[in-house]
Amino acid sequence: MNVKLANVVFIVAFIVAPGFVVDAVRAQTGAAPGAQGATNPPSSKKAEEQFKNIQVLKGVPAEQIFPTMQFISASLGVECEFCHVHNAFEKDDKKPKQTARKMIDMMFAINKDNFEGHREVTCNSCHRGSAHPQASPAVMTEELREAEPKEAAGVAKPSEVRENVGPSGEQLLDKYVRALGGAAAIDEIGSRVMKGTIDFGGKSLPIDIYSKEPEKRISFAHMPEGDSVTAFNGHEGWLGTPGRPLREMHGSDLDGASIDADLHLATHLKAIFSEMRVRGTEKVGDHATYVVVGQREGKPPIQLYFDQESGLLVRMVRFGETALGWLPTQIDYADYRDTDSVKIPYRWTLARPSGRFTIQITDIKQNVPVDDAKFVKPAAEEQKGPAK
Repeated sequence: MNVKLANVVFIVAFIVAPGFVVDAVRAQTGAAPGAQGATNPPSSKKAEEQFKNIQVLKGVPAEQIFPTMQFISASLGVECEFCHVHNAFEKDDKKPKQTARKMIDMMFAINKDNFEGHREVTCNSCHRGSAHPQASPAVMTEELREAEPKEAAGVAKPSEVRENVGPSGEQLLDKYVRALGGAAAIDEIGSRVMKGTIDFGGKSLPIDIYSKEPEKRISFAHMPEGDSVTAFNGHEGWLGTPGRPLREMHGSDLDGASIDADLHLATHLKAIFSEMRVRGTEKVGDHATYVVVGQREGKPPIQLYFDQESGLLVRMVRFGETALGWLPTQIDYADYRDTDSVKIPYRWTLARPSGRFTIQITDIKQNVPVDDAKFVKPAAEEQKGPAK
């Protein structure tokens, strides 16, 4: 397999459907999925119990270590080998790794001494995508104006956000539900089968996505070497790529997967949020939007951008928890079409600091039989590479 293509396959599998978790007590309590759902139990292991030579991140849940490394990579614009020895991550042979530990200690101290322990200062506060902190303001050039400083996805600059005196968050959610076709039509959908393409890194691949209530979803990106799979079955999630062992989802990956799997998300949002506020207005492409920030108990907030005229959701930003800060995932929705009495986005673009992809749907069938066996997690031995 071509190495570059193999990397594309792996990254597609890593970021395709999920993003990031909710689980199912709905059957017993009547609570909307997402309010309690797929909440993983506390990690049984700390970082130092699962990984070698952990020093400044002792006590952090083991499942947060890889997202934390992704946060550092995105903040500094570097790859793993900048700090780590290839295939020997526990070694301390590289000076940048020692420096990184000192910087993390400094960041913790700044937040403790100046912000009551709240995580206000992060790696990205100074680095902004550069390996070296940006100590001096940049002069204005045409190139700079076109490039613009790197900002966290979904975090608007002050000049882009205007205080809102318009509708409340509850009113905007109600308008969104009506714009989609109404609560009854939304909740009538029990399954959805989609076919289309996923465009990533200049390549276009066929993709099939199967969703079924309650909160089950699996996607198959079809590669020459085999299928790249992203799946969530209401309780657990996993990623599969040709020639690699199955990777289970944890933490924020599960969070996003359960949100994506909820066919009735629009009617469940009020139950998912413990508090809502309208942050203001903002332009998203050609859309003038209202920005709603939904708080969730024990989880990072979700930002929703609703078109002011149509009421449709054009952007969602959610955040993954890491030891150093929130890692953003931004999803832009477009090409809404009427399908069986409900409006559905036929195109969405998911962007993270590590990359982005676009899925364009060409065909949707709803309320068709989807076998539950499709959402059964394969045993480890079943995750084999393609036949040679």
